[in-house]
Amino acid sequence: MAKYLLLKHYRGAKPLDCPPIDQWAPAEVEAHMAFMTDVIDQLRERGEFVDAQAVAPEGTFVRFDGDGRPPVTDGPFAETKELVAGWVVIDVDSPERAYEAAAHLSSAPGPGGEPIREWIEVRPFMELPPTVTE
Repeated sequence: MAKYLLLKHYRGAKPLDCPPIDQWAPAEVEAHMAFMTDVIDQLRERGEFVDAQAVAPEGTFVRFDGDGRPPVTDGPFAETKELVAGWVVIDVDSPERAYEAAAHLSSAPGPGGEPIREWIEVRPFMELPPTVTE
């Protein structure tokens, strides 16, 4: 089993041109959230679910800039700040299963109940380097 991050993006979904969720009708948001809950339940039933979180679109960048001087800024506007909507972490047997789960997640309903075809970034967790024994 290997862990994968399924990273959801705010970017407009293509081929369906989907407005941001804050512009959807309340019933459309409810249907989308119900779908997400169902996906999580299905992953739990398969023993593949690890974690899932949604994140707000706003955020702050902080970095080390010498002792006692952590600069806090709204930039440099890295793509992920503008685009990350949330994530699902799964533990599955193969990359193909991770892709299958991501494709299902991408079919979440949006305006009018149409699948939003949202881009889902699939990233494997790094594995620990092998232990060297002599």
